[in-house]
Amino acid sequence: MTAHRSDAETPVLRRILGVDPAASGPTGYGVIETDGRHYRVLHYGALRIAPKRQKSSPGACLQDVHTLLCQLIEEFSPNAMAVESVFTALNMRTALRLAEVRGVVLLAAEQHGIEVRSYSPREVKAYVAGYGHADKKQMQLMVRALLKMEETPEPSDAADALAVALCHIQGEQFARRFGLSANPSAAPAKSVVTPSAPRRQPAARISGLQPTR
Repeated sequence: MTAHRSDAETPVLRRILGVDPAASGPTGYGVIETDGRHYRVLHYGALRIAPKRQKSSPGACLQDVHTLLCQLIEEFSPNAMAVESVFTALNMRTALRLAEVRGVVLLAAEQHGIEVRSYSPREVKAYVAGYGHADKKQMQLMVRALLKMEETPEPSDAADALAVALCHIQGEQFARRFGLSANPSAAPAKSVVTPSAPRRQPAARISGLQPTR
């Protein structure tokens, strides 16, 4: 008798959009597709807004970030969005600017009915690098290794966004395995398991308002 694989055993592909909001520098983004065992980078980069544009209007940067996120959601149809939360050690002025950017990111997700999870920088570092105080270079190298990328993801903002997406994926897997909350803050931190097969990835880019495909 031939055994037939049940639908329950068929791997389900999920896409996660990771976002690293920035108060003044580039806002990083990255889209990862996973079947629960392997990862594939679909797109990543960072939105850098020209100084002239930043000075043109208090809301110009927020509009550009919102437009970019809407474009990414419509193009890649992610199942969830993972966003880095506001770093509490920032000074008040920087924290407020970062909260504004993060606000339009959440707005874009809500407008498209996308589930959103927030992760602190320490949680992301603990899950991806196994160390809550890893520096940017260490995070870039770990992201490259875990995603089997041929090149180190640049800029670091894009690598951070991919790391946030990885953190979310690992949190979901941990929750399913032990029946816990999908938020990593409810579970002990652990590092991501290196995927078993290499995957092709696009070249890194810093984009303007229109992401380059």
